[in-house]
Amino acid sequence: MPFADLADADRCPCLSGETYGLCCAPFHRGQAGAPTAERLMRSRYSAFVAGDVDYLLRSWHPSTRPASLELDPELGWYRLDILATRHGGLLDHDGVVEFRAFYRSADGRGEQHEVSRFVRDGRAWTYLDAA
Repeated sequence: MPFADLADADRCPCLSGETYGLCCAPFHRGQAGAPTAERLMRSRYSAFVAGDVDYLLRSWHPSTRPASLELDPELGWYRLDILATRHGGLLDHDGVVEFRAFYRSADGRGEQHEVSRFVRDGRAWTYLDAA
């Protein structure tokens, strides 16, 4: 399964209900920064769907960012469920987003459950790590 080729009119993969052009695309293109930790989590998920390694690395906090990142093109991400959020709002410095992401592969279906930590680095939210 190749990575998704997303058009602005497509439904956003993060399942926000918006089109990709109004939801995650501005973040991926560097036109805006995510206003909350949850929005950053959703945009990162959409970047995994699209295979956008550059955005994933840009949105990673410098203290934990890997030098490179290689995505598995055989994974087809198809659903994101946000299970809980703690902090991560407009006035917060840190936040936590618990999620479950579902994928298809040649071996069948699977899921990733994670509790992600985010910090605001200046005015931009960044992914720190998984707790």
